[in-house]
Amino acid sequence: MSKKIITSRLAALRKRMAEQQIDALYISGTDPHGSEYLPDRWQTRRFITGFTGSFGEVVITAREAGLWTDSRYFLQAEAQLQGTGITLHKLRVPEAVPPAEWLAQNLPAGSHVGIDPFSLPLGTYRQFRQLFAGQNLTLTNAPHLLDEVWHDRPAYPDRPIFELGLPVTGETRTSKINRINALLKERNASLTIISALDDLAWTFNLRGSDVEYNPVFTGYAVVGNGVARLFVNRAALGSQLQSRLASEGIVADDYENFFPFLETLSGTTVSIDPASACTAISQSLNNRCQLVEATSAPALLKAVKNETEQEGFRQAMRKDGAALVEFLFWLKNSVGKIPVTEYTAGRKLAEFRAKQPGFAGESFAPLVGYRHHGAMVHLSVDADNANPLEPEGLLLFDSGGQYDTGTTDVTRTVALGPLTDRQKTDYTLVLKGMIALSMARFPAGTKGMQLDLLARQHLWQNGLNYGHGTGHGVGHFLCVHEGPASIRPEPNPHELKPGMVFSNEPGLYRTGEYGIRTENMILCRQLETTGFGQFLGFETLTLCPIDTAPLVAGLLTAEERNWLNDYHQQVFREISPLLTTELQHFLAGLTQPI
Repeated sequence: MSKKIITSRLAALRKRMAEQQIDALYISGTDPHGSEYLPDRWQTRRFITGFTGSFGEVVITAREAGLWTDSRYFLQAEAQLQGTGITLHKLRVPEAVPPAEWLAQNLPAGSHVGIDPFSLPLGTYRQFRQLFAGQNLTLTNAPHLLDEVWHDRPAYPDRPIFELGLPVTGETRTSKINRINALLKERNASLTIISALDDLAWTFNLRGSDVEYNPVFTGYAVVGNGVARLFVNRAALGSQLQSRLASEGIVADDYENFFPFLETLSGTTVSIDPASACTAISQSLNNRCQLVEATSAPALLKAVKNETEQEGFRQAMRKDGAALVEFLFWLKNSVGKIPVTEYTAGRKLAEFRAKQPGFAGESFAPLVGYRHHGAMVHLSVDADNANPLEPEGLLLFDSGGQYDTGTTDVTRTVALGPLTDRQKTDYTLVLKGMIALSMARFPAGTKGMQLDLLARQHLWQNGLNYGHGTGHGVGHFLCVHEGPASIRPEPNPHELKPGMVFSNEPGLYRTGEYGIRTENMILCRQLETTGFGQFLGFETLTLCPIDTAPLVAGLLTAEERNWLNDYHQQVFREISPLLTTELQHFLAGLTQPI
């Protein structure tokens, strides 16, 4: 995006802010549903900064502008913000000063901070209020401020919504709503508001395509106390689906009727999740209803996959693995022989996935990084800035697919040719961490922070580390990033439970040189019960060969070597029936014991 366009938009916005006596504008970078990936209508961060990453907060004042993001996007943000007058502020580093603290430190007393209450999670709003209380700073609703400079803002999404059957979901809508009601009873709440789009899709066994890469649709729901009301674009549902929902006691209403409906609620207890519910919901219900703030009931329930969903993941992984083997074969026979770039490699990978039955699209934009681009953790290249691939060094590719039975997310780093000794050592240390987490055994009640160090231990012992989490939850034919549990250094109150699916993706990034990451998806399972309690472990779901060429075999223990050999046997056993004879021979070579 042109830097002139960004500076022009900033100037126009600042003029409107001055007219409305707004001293600073905070842009959360999300939508009314707390989403990570956004429909075009709510791409406010991209509109005002030009930054295209999936995470970032923005502050605009009369003289300064800043973007706050984490280590996944530091290098990308620096490049995209150059020349715009917008400063990069780093989050999740020791010296980090988050936006609220920065505003408190830099704004004079009596200043007004504008917010969009419809796109500001309630939890964030509460943090701002608490910090500003002693600073004489006021949060001011300014929901339409950006509209005044965003003249061609996209319309609300209206793509078709479709239904998933019981053979895919393993549970009916009625059963899910009953389980939600049971949780509400435990919370002494009568109703809950479902704001997060993946929670909505899971609850009603529906999917859509309003958000790129995520099979969700835009909407809200109110559930509980005999109420099941779905607020969506009803035209996107269609009459037949509306009738089926009605036969199950689910009322389909228009999206724009959600807030007017909230105005009708009074004298009841409503459960909301401050992480996904927008501030406007709280403001609408305030003084008429009692609010119970807790993690979304659907989020807690959908994180634990049932047996049907677990088997669906396994089916998706076989297809995904076959596509990845075909890609690796193409890569080996193309680099150094025909022109190949990071971008064309990513498109080729998508092409191979698209050939698989049940493929519904990519689960995120493929991240293909060669040489120094590999160190830019979440850089998504285009045709103009892609590096050409050459028969040397390391190529990192992180990609995934949406299949009608599950979602995939896999990263491999492969040697395209000769490597340095340091590259090989780094590669091996990362793999050792991935294997350590794969083999973990731990008691029930364990949280992700307790396991995160297993993936980092070998890097730490060598003075190395990575700045992102080790594992995120993955949805079932839903969002590739799913909560509430995670495997990260930061505390998370949610424990790991059997049925939860996570990524396992330690990495190492040397800025300006190369990046390394190896990622499998893993399923938490119960292993045994002893006199010391219930013990859990992981089943590896991903089926894709791990490049052994960069390995320093002497750095692997016998146990690690056995794990890798066993894994490769499983990969060959489950994928080879889906491959041509030529590809079977190729896979056999990739999965030879070490």
